[in-house]
Amino acid sequence: MRAARRSSRRGGSITSPREAPLSGIVFRPDARFAFAHPAHFVALGFGAGLVRVAPGTAGTLVAVPIWYLIGGAYTPAALLALLAFFFAAGVWACEITGRHLGVADHSAICWDEIVAFLLVLAIVPADWRWQAAAFVLFRAFDVAKPPPIRALERRFRGGFGVMLDDVAAAGYTLFVLALAKRLFF
Repeated sequence: MRAARRSSRRGGSITSPREAPLSGIVFRPDARFAFAHPAHFVALGFGAGLVRVAPGTAGTLVAVPIWYLIGGAYTPAALLALLAFFFAAGVWACEITGRHLGVADHSAICWDEIVAFLLVLAIVPADWRWQAAAFVLFRAFDVAKPPPIRALERRFRGGFGVMLDDVAAAGYTLFVLALAKRLFF
């Protein structure tokens, strides 16, 4: 097994992405890697994916201030178009970043959580209790990956697959919240 070394070209704190598949050590991106390419910066959620513990949760939290900046500024149709653009940009950014990291859906990639949670926030009531419940449910579905989320993740590869599984988790979140609203409120 090759000794782990710092990649001078892309940065990283454990090993270079080229060695990762050979050594079995997963490359941990750092700030240098995040700023090495615009796709990395986007896919890593503007740096949220660099946190060592729960980068997906950190990415989901990044969606909250973004929502408060854009949520009320657009008509529903314009907001949907903006989210579609964010999704498409995510396919591109996650594809490139996953390739450079050597892992298609690396845990540091969190743009998918940001976009999916923005979709959830666009639909749930604008009340902090609904948004908090949405956050907890979304994280649970994103981590647990109930059927067919895991199957979607396996079937669709690359940036599209990375983005799609989180949109499916958003769908589960919205379904459970809609059911709760219908039954209890």
